Amino acid sequence: MIRLLIVDDEPDIIEDLTQDLSDLRDDLEITSASTGYEALKIIMQGTVDIVLTDIAMPDMDGNQLFARTREYNPDLPVIMMTGFGYDPNHVVLNAKLNGLQDVLFKPFPLEKLCTLIDKYMK
Repeated sequence: MIRLLIVDDEPDIIEDLTQDLSDLRDDLEITSASTGYEALKIIMQGTVDIVLTDIAMPDMDGNQLFARTREYNPDLPVIMMTGFGYDPNHVVLNAKLNGLQDVLFKPFPLEKLCTLIDKYMK
């Protein structure tokens, strides 16, 4: 089983992604968090194989979560997702400068996310 953590402050997005991914794949164990701090607690328990996080969240943006995750476990794959085409705070750029490899722009095809999960879990 691949243990995926979905982080987003919008409950509908978490619910939809969890349902859609569960329908599509039977090898995912999905956990969710609605804040960056909640996500960090889960990550620090060591029960996550890959993180899918939103960029814009009220308590901690995606780059901050990415940086804190890297401090804890530099090998834990993180994929960011965003609904914004314009990034006024340069979160994506800063995260990429720090090693982030993949960003998905909402709405994205689930197959693209699944391809990224497979890429990191091989």
